[in-house]
Amino acid sequence: MTSSKNVLANDVEIKGSIKFSHDLIVDGKIEGEVHSDGALTVGENALIKGEIKTRSVVIFGKVEGNITVNERCELKSNAILVGDIAAGTLSIEEGATFMGQSSVGKKADSAKAAVPARAVTSGSGN
Repeated sequence: MTSSKNVLANDVEIKGSIKFSHDLIVDGKIEGEVHSDGALTVGENALIKGEIKTRSVVIFGKVEGNITVNERCELKSNAILVGDIAAGTLSIEEGATFMGQSSVGKKADSAKAAVPARAVTSGSGN
């Protein structure tokens, strides 16, 4: 299977949602949601204003919005992220700017813990 890399150059501006299935490199401006089962690379000239939901993301540029990735989120040294991160793993290089909250790790166990335990009472029961 051939993995194709799609590139949006720095002179491209998009307003609206983007969906893709393989890998995407963005060096332009996107205003809207980005959804994919693939990997997203946000180039050093890129500006994304909106929610990102992908398998993984590497950020060299600027993102204003929340990021949800199943696997890895990487913030490179010049990256600027204003928003929250939910990721399997998180890597932040020295020099990166991150303003928001992060939730890192698998979420399967926390869903079970959220279900309240049923109280069981035992007594003499006259």
